[in-house]
Order: sequence, then structure tokens, then C-alpha cells
Amino acid sequence: MPRLIAVGDPADPGIEPYRDIRERDLAGRGGRFVIEGEVVLRAALTLGRFKVESVLLAENRVAALAGLLAGLPDDVPVHVAGRAVLDAVAGFPLHRGILAMGLRGTPEPAEGLIARLPRQALVVVLSAIANHDNIGGLFRNAAAFGADAVLMDEACCDPLYRKSIRVSAGAALVTPFARGGTAAELCDGLLARGFEVLATSPRGAERLGDILPGPRMAALFGAEGPGLPQALLDRLRTVRIDMAGGFDSLNVATTSGIVLHHLRR
Repeated sequence: MPRLIAVGDPADPGIEPYRDIRERDLAGRGGRFVIEGEVVLRAALTLGRFKVESVLLAENRVAALAGLLAGLPDDVPVHVAGRAVLDAVAGFPLHRGILAMGLRGTPEPAEGLIARLPRQALVVVLSAIANHDNIGGLFRNAAAFGADAVLMDEACCDPLYRKSIRVSAGAALVTPFARGGTAAELCDGLLARGFEVLATSPRGAERLGDILPGPRMAALFGAEGPGLPQALLDRLRTVRIDMAGGFDSLNVATTSGIVLHHLRR
């Protein structure tokens, strides 16, 4: 077990990064992000790509997490507090009783991530996905179906936002991703590296079931409502999921699960 640091005062400077979680969710916390709950912490420590800076636990959660905490590096402090102190620090009742701070590190540019993908690869490309629940669901599906990377344009929200990570069940900490530029630029970078890019749309020219997946595939998803820009649809291969008459729309995360399942067959 790592050394446990007892915390009896919500103003303890050692846990300052954890103070007022919700307010800092909006204001940002520099190079840190919040890990919340056992499932996400386990993913971060066993499969994650980001360094965990510190851990903050409720006293009654320590024993159950002993095996997981035993694998922590010696330089990662584990703070332990009673429920009242923990809730005062976070600014709301923290029912899970488990928090940690991760470090973002230096973001990898899209071109670098694309360049190091294997010869057989599946990529998820996201355009203007501004809903954190959808980002989390998309990352969860990407991990579940073995996508090698997620590329997001500059209009997408942050996958390391606390809620996004939680909804993704920790997948946002596992699947390589890059964020920035426009969707068109991301698609151009993939096309230049031999990827077949499929743009998803209810009005897609081809049925998903008729698509024969190749060795390098990328699936492009847009925001619910506006969908993908017409200029982008006009220059890419477009695909649709056939649905019952009178209904042509699925949640974007649900759509991604269907598409990725087909492409990974």
C-alpha cells in the first residue's frame, strides 16, 4: 500500500486541486483533469495513457481499493478524508467517494497520431460534437469496438471533461485521440494516408450493410440536428443506416456503435 495521508481540514493545501470541483469544471484547471469513481480510476491506473498525479478517497473506500492502490507509483500521494471533509472540498455530496487528478501532458497533433497508426486501422472522426454525454458515449463505443484513434475537430467539446470521462467509463483515458483543426483537414490527413473515409448521414448514398470494410477505415460523425456540412458530404463517400419508415434519426453515440460494429466485423 502507498502511504496514506489523513486529511481533517477542507482547507488543507495538499488537496487544493480538488476544491470546488463543479466551478472548476467550467473555469478549467490548467493541465489537470478529474478522475471520478472506481471504474474510471481503475481504467486510468491499469490502461490509461495519462499520469495520475494524486488520489483523494473517502475513508470507507480505502480497504476495497487496496489492491488497486498497491500498484501506484511511490510518488503518487493518496489523501484520505471523512465524508464531511470530502464533500466540503468537492462542493457537493461525493457519493462515490473516489477522486483523482490526472495530468494532460502535451497534446499530440492529429498528423502525428495519423502517421503512427498501424497498416490496418479503424479511426473515429468527430465534427462539432458539443455534448459531453455524446463525447463520452462515442469514446466508449470506440474502445468497445477496437478503434485505433479518435480525431476531433476544434468545434468538439473536451473529452477530458469530468462528465465525458465518466460517461465513457474511462475509455477517454485509454483510446488515443487528437483534437484541433477542421473536420475537412482531419479527413484530408486520413485520405493522404490511404484511409477510406465514410461520412455518416441519414441521406447517405450507400447502405451501411453494403459496405465492405477495407484495411484502413475511418467513420465521420457530426452533431445531432445539423449533421455534417454539405460541402464535406459532397466530397466523401456517404453511408446511411436504414430505419423504419418515417424515422431517420439516431443518437450519434448509438449510430457510432452500429457503424463501428459493422466496420470491425
